[in-house]
Order: sequence, then C-alpha cells, then structure tokens
Amino acid sequence: MKIIQSFMWLSLLQRYAHDEEEADDQEETGWKYIHGDVFRYPKYKSLFAAALGSGSQLFALALFIFILALVGVFYPYNRGALFTALVVIYALTSGIAGYTAASFYHQLEGTNWVRNLLLTGCLFCGPLFLTFCFLNTVAIAYTATAALPFGTIVVIVLIWTLVTSPLLVLGGIAGKNSKAEFQAPVRTTKYPREIPPLPWFRKTVPQMAMAGFLPFSAIYIELYYIFASVWGHRIYTIYSILFIVFIILLIVTAFITVALTYFQLAAEDHEWWWRSFLCGGSTGVFIFGYCLYYYYERSDMSGFMQTSFFFGYMACICYGFFLMLGMVGFRAALFFVRHIYRSIKCE
Repeated sequence: MKIIQSFMWLSLLQRYAHDEEEADDQEETGWKYIHGDVFRYPKYKSLFAAALGSGSQLFALALFIFILALVGVFYPYNRGALFTALVVIYALTSGIAGYTAASFYHQLEGTNWVRNLLLTGCLFCGPLFLTFCFLNTVAIAYTATAALPFGTIVVIVLIWTLVTSPLLVLGGIAGKNSKAEFQAPVRTTKYPREIPPLPWFRKTVPQMAMAGFLPFSAIYIELYYIFASVWGHRIYTIYSILFIVFIILLIVTAFITVALTYFQLAAEDHEWWWRSFLCGGSTGVFIFGYCLYYYYERSDMSGFMQTSFFFGYMACICYGFFLMLGMVGFRAALFFVRHIYRSIKCE
C-alpha cells in the first residue's frame, strides 16, 4: 500500500513537471486558470485558524507522549502516569495553540483576535469538558470507581485556570504581534471566479471518504492492540512500533491530501482550504467507525455505563485525531499549492 501511494506521489509530481514544460502561449487550463482565486482566504477564518491551533497543540501533545513512552516513563501496569502526563502536557502546550491560531488569523487579516482565542480554547476542551461532566455523573449514579473524586476535579480546574488559560493568552498575544505575513506567490483577484459544476465524486464527502480510507488502512492492524490494551486486559509495550505507525499515518495523510488537492484545483475548484483540512482529518471518522466494530464484535462490554464511557471518550479521541490530522493535511496542501504556483508566469 505504501509503495502504491509513493507511485501516486511521483506520478503527481511528474504530471506537474509536464505541465511546467508546456508552451507559454497555450491557453491556461485547470489549476493554472484559477491562479487569481486559489489564495483567496477561506470562509469562517476565525474557526479555521482555531482548528489549526488546536490541531497543532494536539500534534505537539502526541510527540511529547511518544518521547516519554520511548524513554521508558510509562509502565504497563500504571495507567495513571499516562493520564497525568496527558493532562500536564496538554496544559503546557496550550501556548502552541494560542500562537498558531492567532498568528495564522493575523495572516488572514482577522481583527477579532480575542474571539479567536476563546474559540481556540473551547474548540477541543469544550466538547471534552461536556463529555467528562456527563460521564462522571453517570459513574457517580452507578457508584462506580471510575468517577473522579472531588479533589482531583479541583486540581484539574486549577491547572486549567492557572496554567492552560494564561499560556493560551500569552501564545495568542505573541502570535497577534508576530510580523509574519501570508506568503501568496500570486496575486488574488478582486472578484471570485465561479466554480464549474463538479461530478458527485468530486464533492466534499466522497473526497473525505477517499482521503480517510488509505491512512486508516495503514493503522488498522495496530488499532486492535491499542483498543485491547485500553479497554481490555492486554498489555501494550511496543511503543517503538507504535511510533513508526504514527509517522506512517502522518506521511500517508499528507500525501493523499496533496493528491486530492491537486485534482480539486485541476477541476478549477479553488475552495481547497477547508477541503484539505476535512480530507486530512477524515481518518478520525474512520477510527470512530472502527470503534463501532470493536464494541459490537470484539469487546464484552455492555450496559449503559460501559457503552457511554466507551463511545464518549472514544468520540473525544477521534475528534482530537480529526483536528490533528486535519492540520497535517492542510499544512501539506498549503506547501504544495505554494510550490506549484510560485513558478508559473501570471500576467
């Protein structure tokens, strides 16, 4: 599968190189024809910047967790260390989310940076907090040991108030005051070009299905062992293999998003910003689909409490994957789009 994807990437670059060698007097078609619209800022740019910021923070969180795992910090029978590391590292990396979101929002000529920071802080933590409140209430109603004690909840709230929020604001201020400007190699026209009618398989949902399937196929086998370790009684200690699978997931996500972005631009559809993010993050939807399969076919869980805990927390994890891989897909697509438009001759 990886070899096939590599050939896809090489063929895409060869096709682009062939387009570069065409005569200058030929009529512009395809992706060259929309050079004046391809860098037009996306709709809902505050939400878009917040999604990039949250995805960048989760990406940094994943890297730090892998580093701690590879150096032997986590022990098989001590899951509390992993959960503690997740809370602490997420709090310490909130400045990354604030800086990334505010700086990109500033590049997109956004003005309401306070609202952008609030959106960044709530985009992932908001659904996570609501899910936690519901599940903890369920655990208390069942008098289960899974319910967090009041003291632990107070500590988490203090970490959010005294560490996460200040770092988010400091990162946002640094990003707002950054002098970086959006690097667009071609000028944007005043009026947007009309997008021609597209066949159904070039719509957003079919493209997301194609973009999510290949990265999911790269991690499908490893998912079973992870699920069996988290929700079952298996012990998972091969963190080096898991890290390699994670790197493969990132590479495949970047490549397939770039390929679909090129095909989208070749069809003269210049609204690629949100599409690339959604295509990159669509693997999270496939992972949640695997959650359904695992729960009903592989696990012995039953009852309202176990069902709510499994799907509640897995929905949050899949949502985190959606934001993180969406950021990876967009960054790869942005790099590629800048590259192909930097060398064309536009009047």
